[in-house]
Amino acid sequence: MEIPYIHQLPPELDPGHARLMEIKDAPALAGVVQMGTVELHTWGAASTHIDFPDRIIFDLDPDPALPWRNMLEATRLTLAVLDELGLEAFVKTSGGKGMHIVVPLARQHLWEYVKEFSRAVSQFMAKQIPERFVAKMGPQNRVGKIFIDYLRNQRGASTVAAYSVRARPGLPVSVPIHRDDLLTVKSAGQWTIHNLGARLEKLSEDPWKGYRHWQRISVAMWKKLGVKAPQ
Repeated sequence: MEIPYIHQLPPELDPGHARLMEIKDAPALAGVVQMGTVELHTWGAASTHIDFPDRIIFDLDPDPALPWRNMLEATRLTLAVLDELGLEAFVKTSGGKGMHIVVPLARQHLWEYVKEFSRAVSQFMAKQIPERFVAKMGPQNRVGKIFIDYLRNQRGASTVAAYSVRARPGLPVSVPIHRDDLLTVKSAGQWTIHNLGARLEKLSEDPWKGYRHWQRISVAMWKKLGVKAPQ
């Protein structure tokens, strides 16, 4: 059954899989809701430049037993590393267990290049602060630690969209926040469909004001991570 108003993208964009769908306007969004959709996930690239990702995603995935303060500390440490690299980053709650850090990029680098760079950042942090971070996926590897998931940065991977509801108890929402909000945010699922409206009414400006696709990964950044840039 077709969803009303949904734009189906050309099959050659993702050969061998069901056609990608694009929500272009409010009627299309209402259409997917009417069909029972809860979570909305997006690729890290625009359909018009699908081979050139326009963001890096770092999904900070904790051992569930860790206290929330450890997640906040991990978020700040990751932001500090990105600051040192000269990359502007934006933060959102995941609506699940952890936090998402988003680095907007110019549509210049291919998927594999961006994936390798995000892997280098993850491995750098795991090497520098091994008591806090791990760069290997799997629950057995992140006992008492936080996995910096860089695998969202490969072709075909997706991440829950900003302001998407999550299909979890209480219907939490993945919410963009200011860095200053890290001083007061209490959990990754703090905002839900029930209380998000009140937060939005109190905002004086968009927490992601200034978000634009302009940054590039430089050779100097690779050097700071102690890794040779791919050719």
